[in-house]
Amino acid sequence: MSFKSKVLLASLFAALSAASLMASAQTIRIANQGDALSLDPHSLNESLQLSVDSNVYETLVGRNKDLSLAPLLATSWKQTSPNVWRFELRKGVQFHDGTPFTADDVVFSFVRAKGEGSDLRATLSDIKEVRKVGDLAVEIETAGPFPILPDVISLTMIMSKKWCEENKATMPVDRRKGIENTASFKANGTGPFRVRERQPNVRTVFTRNGTYWGKIEGNAQEIIFTPIANPSTRVAALLSGEIDVMEPVPVQDIARINATASARVIAGAELRTIFLGMDQKRDELLYSSVKGKNPFKDKRVRQAFYQAIDINGIKRTVMRDASRPTALLVGPGINGWNAEQDKRLPFDVDAAKKLLADAGYPQGFEVSLNCPNDRYVNDGQICQSVAANLARIGVKINLVTETKGTYFPKILRRDTSFYLLGWTPTTYDSHNALSSLTACPDDKGTGQFNLGAYCNPKLDALTKQIQSESDKTKRNALIKEAFAMHADDVGHLPLHQQSLAWGVSKKVELTQLADNFMFFKWMSIKP
Repeated sequence: MSFKSKVLLASLFAALSAASLMASAQTIRIANQGDALSLDPHSLNESLQLSVDSNVYETLVGRNKDLSLAPLLATSWKQTSPNVWRFELRKGVQFHDGTPFTADDVVFSFVRAKGEGSDLRATLSDIKEVRKVGDLAVEIETAGPFPILPDVISLTMIMSKKWCEENKATMPVDRRKGIENTASFKANGTGPFRVRERQPNVRTVFTRNGTYWGKIEGNAQEIIFTPIANPSTRVAALLSGEIDVMEPVPVQDIARINATASARVIAGAELRTIFLGMDQKRDELLYSSVKGKNPFKDKRVRQAFYQAIDINGIKRTVMRDASRPTALLVGPGINGWNAEQDKRLPFDVDAAKKLLADAGYPQGFEVSLNCPNDRYVNDGQICQSVAANLARIGVKINLVTETKGTYFPKILRRDTSFYLLGWTPTTYDSHNALSSLTACPDDKGTGQFNLGAYCNPKLDALTKQIQSESDKTKRNALIKEAFAMHADDVGHLPLHQQSLAWGVSKKVELTQLADNFMFFKWMSIKP
């Protein structure tokens, strides 16, 4: 370790130790490689932010420990007609400021989450109306039959209408434009934890909600969440006892942590798929040596890139076998995943060179690749390996890596030619990936994360059929057909599903979910 790293580590430990002196025995200190970019639950559809915010805000329908649907702010729900769902709301719930929770807050929150600047618009685009039918009941009407609506709204968090109006936060912030409002750094939810202190990119302190309507299983009274970007520093902080939980654990440190007496690694399969996307809309790429045309509009170029990537090499050397190569945008555990389809095109450098030459690029070309360096497991290293692979077919990658705080606003406004993204279907269903990642983008939010604007109207028609089909056998057949169409187009370049690895003090008990959400209400610490 360099002198500079030692000084940094010492400074960090001093700060953490000072915080520890003021903390009770039931304080749990969590470190992540990045921070939640906002406390606004509608501003960014990104797992870490949603995970952090879901300890403060709640949804109508949530998840149990096995990821099955669970009643939260709604106690029950049913379809009253093919296009209408009725939700009965929980009595006696209060927001953290004491304001009673009512149907007005639900109607307001759905309008807000569907509005301009919201990053959840894509998931709610087929909701026609949310209407109050009593102080503690709402109806949600959809544009057509929508049998998985309860799953779809399981991350639409409910905010206080009164609080948002008083704090001039009636619209969500737009992360693409770097806009912020009161909801970015203050929070007023109904959840089991309250925000006591918020210092973006430094630390956020949560305290147990003493007036919470439900049972809090864990004994944590306080959670201190600290972003620590450097992997070695995170590991050192865990092993020294300065933090109690960290994620992700660098794959090369898993064995070392498990060999200690004070900590362990909780590992498991994650539902997230890592993939590469390409600008297929512009007539000329923003960041390429090719002028006057867009090489990514040619399927042969996309396939050449795919077949030039040595995914097993990335699994072996970058991921240390903590990944599962994939040919699909979803993996095992997501409804509609099909093992028969999950077979990649062969890694074949010669075939890739021929495809490029046939497309008119025998010498290759230059293009920039945008990547985060603090969001996914070894994301920067993955992109470095992809760049090295593509160099073998004459493609020069100008690699642009940056922290997710600047990365996501950039790519979400589609200021990219070639990018890396990870996606966990929040409904645990393939429809989510198809509607968010492969659908032709429109002004209603459909295809909101299809950042390269891949577009196939026939695939869109299939996605609409999948949304309304209630027969599971027919529905899965439609999903299979949709993924076959996307694979034939080489619409994106799937890479792998990464594995979860959380470093946890042996004093702490918690629940790890395959969607990588971390719920404080299920966390306990021994004295």
